This record gives sequence, structure tokens and C-alpha cells, in this order.
Amino acid sequence: MLLAGAAMPVRQAAAALPVPPGDTLVFRLIRHGSDIGRHTVTFERQADTLTVRVAVDALVTLLSIPIVRYNHRVVEVWQAGTLVSVTGDTNKNGTREWVNARSGSDGLEVHGSKTERYIAPQPAGCTSYWNKALLNGPMISLEDGVLLRPKVVEERKEVIPLASGGTIPADHYNLSGAFKVDLWYDQTDTWASLGLSAADGSYVHYERL
Repeated sequence: MLLAGAAMPVRQAAAALPVPPGDTLVFRLIRHGSDIGRHTVTFERQADTLTVRVAVDALVTLLSIPIVRYNHRVVEVWQAGTLVSVTGDTNKNGTREWVNARSGSDGLEVHGSKTERYIAPQPAGCTSYWNKALLNGPMISLEDGVLLRPKVVEERKEVIPLASGGTIPADHYNLSGAFKVDLWYDQTDTWASLGLSAADGSYVHYERL
């Protein structure tokens, strides 16, 4: 997994959903000190419906030749604080993966490119990471629909860099198991950064714009 898109509980009070000021989160992706792409999360509110759109585009080159290309698109729809649908489409160097989840009479029904149909357990989230509450339960992969159950360890508080050159204090969490990710949330519980090891062993980290 080069990049992961992001996470949230299926049921939660609408007022508690951590929509950031300006309704947008944007990160630049850094690998070996170079900017390789962008990760953008946008929030649109209309009455009791919240639509969250995720877009990730990354490109790694060697001597100007593309060696890794990653494109990821997700749309989450929430109604009255409840996740009612998720669609995700991912292109990894030309290989497509996908997830499609929709609320039904039995719960959130999930289909994916690497899993058979299942009903997500409560309180399942998904790997869009904008909601810190994802740490409380299993996660649906927004790349392929697989249900993940990472081990979550709270690390010490840290001061992390922003793309502007400034720094902010943040809570650090390490997720391990089927995938490994480090996540940081600022003092308002807004998503602040992400770090992960790419398939080639290099480390990619996020700097919030």
C-alpha cells in the first residue's frame, strides 16, 4: 500500500464530526525530501447531510521517468451523523482497486475488489483518517474494501512541521498489523499528519498546508 486514503465510525453524533475550519484539509506528500503529490479532503454540508470527498495523487520519478503513480478517489455521504454510503476507486500503477458500501436494513453493506460482501461491524470506520474516532474500532480499507483490525498504540506528544515552515503540537498514534501507519492529530483533534513506508522501503510523510 503506497498511500492510504482515510477513517470514521459508522454512527456518531453529527455535531461531533470533526469538520475543519474552511471545510478543507490539504497535505503535501514528502518522500526523500521531495514533494511527490497532494492529499485533499473536502467537506460539503447541506441540511443534515455531510459529503466528504478525498483525492490523492502521487507521482514518483527516477531521472524524470515515472516509476510510481498513485491516484485515489473517495466519496463518503453522511446523514444525521450516520455514514450511509462510501465509494472508492484507486489506481496503483495501472492496477485498479475499488470499494462500494451502502447502508441497508442489515447495516453498512460492503463490497470490494479484494473481499466478498459483508456487513461492517459496529463501530467500523474507514481509512480516510480525518476523524480521530477511527481509532476506536475496525476499519474498512478505502482501496479494496478489506476489513482491517490494526493495533493502535498512543505514542508521546510531538511537535510536527507544517508545509508553511511552522510547527504545531500533536498527538501521535501508531497503527500496526495488516498495514502500518503513523497518524497525528492537533490539539483540536483535527488530522495533522500521516507517515508510512512505501513499497520500496522509502518513508512518505504528510505536511499539512
